[in-house]
Amino acid sequence: MPKNPNHRSKPVKRDEPMTGAMKFFLAGCVAELYLLLVRRFYVNGNAQQQINWYDRYLWVLAGVGAAALIVGAVLSVMWKADKKKRIAGWYAAGGGAFLAVSALMIRALNAPAVTLLTVVVPVVMLLAILWSLYDRECAVALTILGVTLVFLWVCRRMFPNLDYGALMRALAVIYLVLLAAAAYLSRRASRNGGKLGKLRLLPAGADLLPIYTACGLSAAAVAAALVSLNIAYYAMWILAVVVFALAVYYTVKQL
Repeated sequence: MPKNPNHRSKPVKRDEPMTGAMKFFLAGCVAELYLLLVRRFYVNGNAQQQINWYDRYLWVLAGVGAAALIVGAVLSVMWKADKKKRIAGWYAAGGGAFLAVSALMIRALNAPAVTLLTVVVPVVMLLAILWSLYDRECAVALTILGVTLVFLWVCRRMFPNLDYGALMRALAVIYLVLLAAAAYLSRRASRNGGKLGKLRLLPAGADLLPIYTACGLSAAAVAAALVSLNIAYYAMWILAVVVFALAVYYTVKQL
């Protein structure tokens, strides 16, 4: 029996994950370029440039970012019936939030804030790309490991600080509790078809081994940092190798 010539199968949107990944990549590149410009003209600038940035430009950037955040959020609510416009509004709000928060952080902490943001932006960009392309359990595991790497990097620099060392150690203990909570919630969601209440946390039948491994390795690395900064340095490298290996494995699996 011949097929109906008027029948058209629903197109498979294969390009959506890649398009989303490219958007995150471009956003990360723009954010990193902005931070490099701030480093060039504020952190490494002459005295007059530093004064101008501290007294004028950073306040202007914070104001522009806050305005973009508010306008983007309002437009997203107004355009809730149009998916493309709503997403564009949230992009604008996210960019405004980054601009405002980064400007205020840089004004308060100066060079350390620029260094921290320069590291955080590529990590967030890569994690966003992973969430766009990979399975949910893989994305969760790599997110935990990526956040732990950034947290360890901050700990190694802040633990010796007389003003913030005690606070960072307390945050490290809280982070260990959060890792245990992440493993518990993942297990609970898995027993309920991937849902935690009405929220879908994982797909049904998700493999929890990558999440358990990420939580366990992260907890061991943070505990090691509380004992010795030298051990924390090697723990960071081990986690980096694990992240790379998992990314390669799931990339091959996706292909």
